[in-house]
Formats: sequence, C-alpha cells, structure tokens
Amino acid sequence: MREYWDLYDHARKPLGRIHQRGLPLGEGEYHVVVSVWTVNQDGKILITLRSEEKELFPGHWENTAGSVMRGETSLDAALRELREETGIEATPEEITCLGTVLKIASFVDIFLVRKMLDPDSIQLQKGETTAYRWVSYDELKEMDRQGKLAFPLFSPFQMAMENEC
Repeated sequence: MREYWDLYDHARKPLGRIHQRGLPLGEGEYHVVVSVWTVNQDGKILITLRSEEKELFPGHWENTAGSVMRGETSLDAALRELREETGIEATPEEITCLGTVLKIASFVDIFLVRKMLDPDSIQLQKGETTAYRWVSYDELKEMDRQGKLAFPLFSPFQMAMENEC
C-alpha cells in the first residue's frame, strides 16, 4: 500500500501538497515524523529490535516511530504507530508531546506515554521488529553510548526527559 504525507515548509506551514513515501523530497519540503517513548509503571522504557531486513539500521534497538500520514495529526499518528508496532492502546490523555526536533527533511514530534502495562503484553509488528525489551533510563543511555540504538534518537529524548522529569 502506498503511503502519502502532507508537505510543509521550513516553518512548518502546510504547502497544500502531498508526497508519496519513497520518492525524494524537493528542496524546502518537509514531512512530519513521530517518535513515541513508552514508560511503564516501573519506570522502564520500551524498546524494540529492528528487523534484519530493514534497509536502515537493521538489528538495532529503537523506540516506536513513524511518519504522519496525509490528513493525520501528529497525535493521531503517535497513537496509531504505538498500536501498530506494539499492540499498545493509549488514549490522548496518556500521551504528552515533549517537543519537536527539526531534521534534514522532517519535523520529529517526540511523545511520551506513561501507562500501566503487563510487561509481556507487547505484540510486535511483523516485518518491522523481532524482539522487545524494557530498559531503565541508564541502560538506554549505555546502549546509546555503545551504538546499539538506531538513528540519533536518544539525544532529543534525553533532553526532553531531563527537562520533563
């Protein structure tokens, strides 16, 4: 199934155009991505292991993330990605937007979900991830230091967590 994104300018103003995923973005065009961090009642953070078949960062650990689809809000996308990738159903009241980071061709909205969960209740999305772990904040920092995390995703989360907690 083809995916389409709404396009924005450098100030995140809608351009009134859509873009098909997989095609190169034009100069000055941006899309929105969500990055969702899930923390359970024990203060542990959920991470998932990327499939070895993934083009980028195969076999690396990551948090829940994905692109905002045409017509979606970033909150809608965060809740959808969380449900698709982990089976976790969250409500808008259980999720907080910590902030936005501007990347080369995207705005990344960082969300935090705090939820009481059975640690064994995660349902992984086939083709996306192959395992999951619940880690402490210090363990996550160490994994980042060791290069075990996909993407440069820890720094924005670290800044948000240290300011939020």
